[in-house]
Amino acid sequence: MSSTSPVPFKLNVDQAVLDDLQQRLSSTRWPDEIPQNGWKYGTDLAYLKSLVEYWRTQYDWRKHEATINSFRQYKVKLAGIDLHFIHEEGKGSSPMPLLLSHGWPGSVYEFHELLPMLTDPQSHGADAADSFSVVAPSLPGYTFSFKPGQERFSLERIADAFAELMTRVLGYDTFVAQGGDWGAFVTSRLGYAYPQNVLGIHLNMLAVRRDAQMFDNPTPEEQKFIEQLNLFLKEETGYQWIQGTKPQTLSYGLTDSPVGLAAWLVEKFYTWTDCRGDLDGYFGRDTMLTDIMLYWVTGAIGSSFWPYYARMHGPWPIPAGETVNVPTAYIEFPKEILRPPRVVAERMYTNIQRWTTKERGGHFAALEQPAVLAEDVRAFFRALR
Repeated sequence: MSSTSPVPFKLNVDQAVLDDLQQRLSSTRWPDEIPQNGWKYGTDLAYLKSLVEYWRTQYDWRKHEATINSFRQYKVKLAGIDLHFIHEEGKGSSPMPLLLSHGWPGSVYEFHELLPMLTDPQSHGADAADSFSVVAPSLPGYTFSFKPGQERFSLERIADAFAELMTRVLGYDTFVAQGGDWGAFVTSRLGYAYPQNVLGIHLNMLAVRRDAQMFDNPTPEEQKFIEQLNLFLKEETGYQWIQGTKPQTLSYGLTDSPVGLAAWLVEKFYTWTDCRGDLDGYFGRDTMLTDIMLYWVTGAIGSSFWPYYARMHGPWPIPAGETVNVPTAYIEFPKEILRPPRVVAERMYTNIQRWTTKERGGHFAALEQPAVLAEDVRAFFRALR
C-alpha cells in the first residue's frame, strides 16, 4: 500500500467470525444480579439477556455491513498504520471539505444517517449550496484502523494524522471539522494546531481543560456546572479510570466475551443518550448491535481504550494557557455528559460564533439527532464558505 495513495476498501467479515460469535452467544455464562436494581449498578440483566437473544436469533450483520459498504471507503498507509476512512464527495459545484471525527464507544457507523444529509442536502430538504465533501476516518486503534501490534496514538497524534490525511493525501488545503467525544478533542486540537488549514470547527461536546473549570467566586450558572461535574466524577467515571489506568486488564474479558463487550457499551448508550428509559424505542437494537459488532469483528476494543490512558498520563491536547482561536460553534444537547456554560467554554475557545441549545438529544448526537446536527453544521459553516 502506497504512503500517499488511498486504496478502496470494503467490509467483508469472514463467516467463521460470525459462526464463532453465534457459538459464544449461545454459551454465555450469566452473572447474578442484585434484585430489582434495574440500571442502578450497571447494565440491567433482563434487558441484556433480551438483547443477546435478539442478537443471536434475529440480528443480520450482512445487512448492516452492506449499509456501511454503501459509502466509499479507503485505507491509506499513514503515520505507520493503515488508516481507514470514508470519503464521500458532495453534490453541487463547490462542496466544502468537512472532516468528521467520532469518539468512544463510537465508530464511523455513527454517521450513516448524517453523511447523506451533508453531502446531498438538496435531497433532504436543504439548500444544495450547503453541501460538503465528507471525510470520516476511523480513529487510529478503532475498528478498521486497528491491527494487532500497531502503535498506540495520543489525541495529538490522531489530530496530526487527520491533518495529513486531509491536506497531503486528499489535497484539501483548507477544510472545516466537526466532532463529539474524543472527536471533539481531536477537532479542537486541529483548530489549535492547524489554524492555517482549519477554517472553523463545530462541536457537540466541549473539550474544556480542567484549569478552565476553576472558579474563585462562581456565579449561579457556574455553581450549577460545578455540581454537575462533581456528580459526574463521582458516579459516572469508573469506565475512565479502568480504561485510563489498566486498559490491558479490561481488554481480556471484552475481547473474549461478546456479551461482556455488549454490557460495557450498552450501559453507555443507556446512560449517555436521551432515551428516557426506552433504549430500544429510541435507538433500535440494530443500531447498538452494529456499533458493538464493529468492535467485536475487529478485536479493537482494547486498543480503543488507549486515548484514555494517553489523556490520563499526558498533557491536555490544548496546552495549559493556550486557546483555540478559529471560528467555533457548539450545539448543546440536554443529555450530553457535561455541559459547561458559555463563560467557561470561552476561556479556551476564544472565537465562539454560534451556540445552539436543543431540547432533545444526548452524547451520540449523530445517531440520536442526525437531522438537527446536520442543520446546525450547515448553518454555521455557511458563513465560512
